[in-house]
Amino acid sequence: MRSFFAALAITSSLLVSPGWADETPFLLERKIPLGEVRGRIDHLAVDLARNRLFVAELENDTVAVIDLDAYKVMQVISGLSKPQGLGYHPPTDSLYVANGGDGTAAIFRGDDYRAITRIPLGKDSDNVRTDTVGNRVFVAYGDGALAVIDPTSRSKVADIELKAHPESFQLDRSTSRIFVNDPANQAIVVVDRAAGKAVASWPTGSGSNFPMALNGKAGHVVVAFRNPAKLGAFSMLDGAPVANVDLCADADDMFVDAKRERVYVSCGEGYLDVFDTRENGYRRINHIATISGSRTSLFVPELDVLFIAARATPTEPAAIWVFRPNYTNQESLP
Repeated sequence: MRSFFAALAITSSLLVSPGWADETPFLLERKIPLGEVRGRIDHLAVDLARNRLFVAELENDTVAVIDLDAYKVMQVISGLSKPQGLGYHPPTDSLYVANGGDGTAAIFRGDDYRAITRIPLGKDSDNVRTDTVGNRVFVAYGDGALAVIDPTSRSKVADIELKAHPESFQLDRSTSRIFVNDPANQAIVVVDRAAGKAVASWPTGSGSNFPMALNGKAGHVVVAFRNPAKLGAFSMLDGAPVANVDLCADADDMFVDAKRERVYVSCGEGYLDVFDTRENGYRRINHIATISGSRTSLFVPELDVLFIAARATPTEPAAIWVFRPNYTNQESLP
């Protein structure tokens, strides 16, 4: 794994928008070309054991498999239908692809990416979350449901009914709860996994709440709103609002860096925003230029790397941009 970072460091360059007081700048360490990929790129997932990154190339109906040791696309999974969400389940060595077009969850072998099966779900199959402890895979879809899949039998075993189409959702690893963004009802829905049903709905005061992350240390559900563009934090206990600050526009992915107590948000406006979460605050400390349309991303704590999916523009081909936090004297490479 060290070879990955050592080679990346050779091409490092600092990208920080002028005028911002930066505490932990990011290094853009390389761009991994995706080839002839057009239009929107959706979510990402990673296989840590093989050091591979998966990229949902929605408008190409494909998923790219990137070798992070060679920094190149090693395989392309085709025959999909507007792939949106991705999830890798290590115990069964399986890749899950949520197809927004035909409403299925496609499952592939993790070694050679041969198709195993497709599970019919419903329209707009979207975000995927894997639970290795509870041995379940969850997929958001339709007019209001989370599909519960048993990865051992590779079959849907239940549906958790919701009032509207779920956007981003997160599994609380310390409890049996799932937090779900419900922009149609301007709410965060709390699901009890054990009971298999929604048990609470917390008003957000605004719609367009799409990305979500959990700040476990602070006990906050963190949400990005698109209209108006704001970052909001809510208590995990009762949904009480604790922060509401400005954010870059058209956010679609966000992650908590527990090591540095930061939140990273990628926005289609063409920026990566970084927030300091210490002292219960959410203070924006970085506003980093990326490229228009680059709204999906994946932060991998085990690699200490943030991947941003940059769609093709008239001047830039589609690529995965690899960012790494700039290490201080107290930090070292993984």
